[in-house]
Amino acid sequence: MPYFVYILYSKSADHYYVGETDNIDKRLQSHQSGISRYTSIAKDWSCVYSEAFEQRVDAIKREREIKAKKSRRYIEWLIGKGS
Repeated sequence: MPYFVYILYSKSADHYYVGETDNIDKRLQSHQSGISRYTSIAKDWSCVYSEAFEQRVDAIKREREIKAKKSRRYIEWLIGKGS
């Protein structure tokens, strides 16, 4: 089963959210419904980037790498690179 690191973007909040999951569609639905505390600030989240991994541990490691940069510029670079 593949695992994913994903980046969501909300235009209304002008925020990015980085997470990890084994089902992006299901996870996006939970973000849209306000179940997740951080993403409850908006209802217009869309997945703008994802990376797939064979092992969950690798997806978690990559998620932490992205979050550790604390850089909107880096996130926007990743999204642009993936396009």
